[in-house]
Amino acid sequence: MWELLRPDAINAFKHPLVLKILPRYIKVSTDELPCNFLIAKKIEVEDFSWKEHSRGMKRLKEMRKDLDEGKMKLDEMENPEKSLLDLKIKLVEGMMKACELCEHKCFVNRMKGKRGLCHLGKDMLISSEFIHMGEEFFITPSHTIFFYSCNMKCVFCQNYTISHMMEEGKKIGEKELARLIEEKRDVARNVNFVGGEPTMHLLGILKTLRECKRNVPVVWNSNMYMSEKTMKILDGIVDVYLTDFKFGKTCGEKYTCVKDYWKIVTRNHLLASEQAEVVVRHLVLPNHVECCSFVILEWLAEHLKGRCIINIMDQYRPEFKAFRYPEIARSLKVSEFHRVVEKAEQLGLDFIT
Repeated sequence: MWELLRPDAINAFKHPLVLKILPRYIKVSTDELPCNFLIAKKIEVEDFSWKEHSRGMKRLKEMRKDLDEGKMKLDEMENPEKSLLDLKIKLVEGMMKACELCEHKCFVNRMKGKRGLCHLGKDMLISSEFIHMGEEFFITPSHTIFFYSCNMKCVFCQNYTISHMMEEGKKIGEKELARLIEEKRDVARNVNFVGGEPTMHLLGILKTLRECKRNVPVVWNSNMYMSEKTMKILDGIVDVYLTDFKFGKTCGEKYTCVKDYWKIVTRNHLLASEQAEVVVRHLVLPNHVECCSFVILEWLAEHLKGRCIINIMDQYRPEFKAFRYPEIARSLKVSEFHRVVEKAEQLGLDFIT
């Protein structure tokens, strides 16, 4: 039984911080309310345009409000011939013909097998999927699906064999993945799309959710370096953003392959907070307390205070190419971690460690 492995997860949904920040996630996970993608399946659309997407999203939010207030029931509604989820799939297919799913915007035609920075075509590739017992206590047990490749390629990545494609990805179809999600829902509190990075697999994920009939909250476990259009697609699909916010204003470009990290990731955190419930992971890096940790916490205090749970993480260890950078070629000091925790306390943030 999973309870023996993670006793702290048993009463997670009674924890004051979880009740405060993740109330809808709790109700979806316990089947009191429907998840977002099931609602999207019930929204009828007339065509597959961005204008119709805006209209569909307005209807989704109105319907979700009525469902949350008990004014209607999802299972009493008919399935339309063309749904908002179908529309999102069509829009993503269009985006992938000149790919702009992430902020690299390689503009290659992935639908015809062309490959950009992520080296992915249109097929969905995973590394593994299983019931994860090592996530946050309110996320665990989590049906975690590790997608292949990454669009940031951090030099210290602990999953570098996946993100840097040093192992072989496994092709999987949407019907097979949907079957696995439905089977594991009996144990899992959610489905957790991670990697690598899930953003580049958005088309396969949406097609998978179209096949999935069970009520399961979607956790989008991401580095948040996706395009603004992708954020619009994720609206009405994601129930919880589980974000990875690592760098301050100047360090992201040094240790990754991205540009404008701070501008893009802060923008997407603001968008995420308008769409769904948010948990922010911050991995404290050695010698980056002031330039990264403090700057991130101060930004969160100004923009998302009281609207997200922050997980301050001390699990950093030098992996992969980290030894090429002397300042991060060691483990984190206890004193460094304590300084970050003290800063979060001073700012009055909602955090766990």
